[in-house]
Amino acid sequence: MEMRLEVVQVPVTNVDAAKSFYTDRLGFALDHDVEYIPGMRVVQLTPPGSATSIVIGTGMNSMSPGSLEGLQLVVPDMASTRAELLERGAEISEVQDMGGIAFAYFSDPDGNRWVIQESTPPAVKDAYQR
Repeated sequence: MEMRLEVVQVPVTNVDAAKSFYTDRLGFALDHDVEYIPGMRVVQLTPPGSATSIVIGTGMNSMSPGSLEGLQLVVPDMASTRAELLERGAEISEVQDMGGIAFAYFSDPDGNRWVIQESTPPAVKDAYQR
């Protein structure tokens, strides 16, 4: 069996404002923006380098705008990523060290809360462990 998480819905009130935030402020790629049927608009956006996309739009779910929290974007270099996002106009929290792992936080215009985590090298396995 194989299962891949490829798309996550993010509930928003204003699709155009959210689309602008994710593309202009965060640098997400706009994959498509289509209205399949009247009242159902699907805007798919992908973070740079990610295999998973987000979808915003209308007529897709019953989640309350701003109710999503804890989606994590993992980055190789927190300092440069945070600096670039700040330069683009995104409001990013100060970096927090949580036991050797760096985290920063931001919200989209609706209040959906995101986490940026700096990637850490994999733990080295003891040669005698299997």
